[in-house]
Amino acid sequence: MIDTLRLTAEEAWRLVDAREISGAELFAAYRAAIDDRDEELHCYLHLCDDPGGEGLPIALKDVIGTKGIPTTAGSKILEGYVPVYDSTVVERLKAQGLRILGKTNTDEFAMGSSTENSAYGPSHNPWDPSRVPGGSGGGSAAAVSAGLAPWALGSDTGGSIKQPAALCGNVGLRPTYGAVSRYGIVAFASSLDQVGPVTRNVRDNAILYGIISGRDENDSTTVDVPAVAVPEPGDLKGVRIGLPRQLNEAEGIEPGVKAAVDAAIEKAAGLGAEFESCELPLSVDYGLACYYLVAPSEASSNLARYDGVRYGLRSVGADFREMVMRTRDDGFGDEPKRRIMLGTYALSSGYYDAYYGKAQRVRTVIKREHDELFERFDVLVSPTCATTAFPIGARAQDPLAMYLTDLLTIPSNMAGLPSMSIPCGLSDGLPVGLQLIGPHLGDARLLRAAALFEAARPWADRWPTVPGL
Repeated sequence: MIDTLRLTAEEAWRLVDAREISGAELFAAYRAAIDDRDEELHCYLHLCDDPGGEGLPIALKDVIGTKGIPTTAGSKILEGYVPVYDSTVVERLKAQGLRILGKTNTDEFAMGSSTENSAYGPSHNPWDPSRVPGGSGGGSAAAVSAGLAPWALGSDTGGSIKQPAALCGNVGLRPTYGAVSRYGIVAFASSLDQVGPVTRNVRDNAILYGIISGRDENDSTTVDVPAVAVPEPGDLKGVRIGLPRQLNEAEGIEPGVKAAVDAAIEKAAGLGAEFESCELPLSVDYGLACYYLVAPSEASSNLARYDGVRYGLRSVGADFREMVMRTRDDGFGDEPKRRIMLGTYALSSGYYDAYYGKAQRVRTVIKREHDELFERFDVLVSPTCATTAFPIGARAQDPLAMYLTDLLTIPSNMAGLPSMSIPCGLSDGLPVGLQLIGPHLGDARLLRAAALFEAARPWADRWPTVPGL
């Protein structure tokens, strides 16, 4: 029997290459695990049949376009939509022989921090199914944590890979903006969206990043990226690490989270890392407000394409205008409607310069503030999330409290920098994430530093109590 809960993607790949198991057997093992455990966890929105072959299975967040496989972005307005082409990242996965297990649950159009905004119901955290797995990519994070996929892809706009990785005890990478193609990805905020890997460990993460990254002629924002070697063990001597005070001392950081992060930092310091406190005052003070002007503005533009004409839901109306209005009213949930209205207002005549235009200028300041720190440091470190996984429903009626969940992940995203979350301990039995931030196109450096932190603070013996086991 194949123990999918404890199997890393690299180990699975080795077993298939060595013909100790077949690709079909591996795929079947993950499907059996899904059958056993996903009824309670609700990680998947759609499951795929085994297409044959010997490659590894992979789960994909349901904003990633897949030819012949439903892609709903967690929304009723795209219910039944089946793309006629693959996104670039899926083409690259298939070129390496990877096979799609299924599409994972997400907050609607990736708008949320708990997966509770999915039109198809929330996902649940494998460490405690009464709690959220984070969002918007909670389905991918929960699937990897529960052994329902060896690895997965998510997308990260304000923290949608990093924050679920923290709450579910995974490794999640948000690459440098432009390092991974967005072609074929359901758009939320085009200047922020970025696809990235969700894995059990840093080595798997580096392997998957290496498969999906690089220039794509179909996406003009992509760039050639330095090659990433799979990180090898080593020490932390000479690694210069900045501790931004505003990220590490932010209001609301739970004592258990701070204790786990401090312990990881102390362990790394004992292995030779050089730590120094530093400042990111404007990035943290204005990052959240800046994000909630830029992202909704771009969302209001991107989501205008859902009009009931070209694809997805179409509601009945007496004329074209009424049909469009009813389609959007029936198809969009509360959170997309909230962000569309906010973004449309920020882009409207007379307010554009005061809101969206000013937010873009602040964004430049945020990037400059980060760049100055990377003249002194190799990486920056902080908690990924101020809290551990919170109970389902606890913040669902308070949008501001939900938005604050991404307070620590947003600044580096606004700067377009690579960042990731790795597990660093437990607080009351729930995972705590450590956020590492690297310089522009410093994804390889970031992954190496993460691997060294991981070796200093091993996680391999930590497993959730998964329903069905």
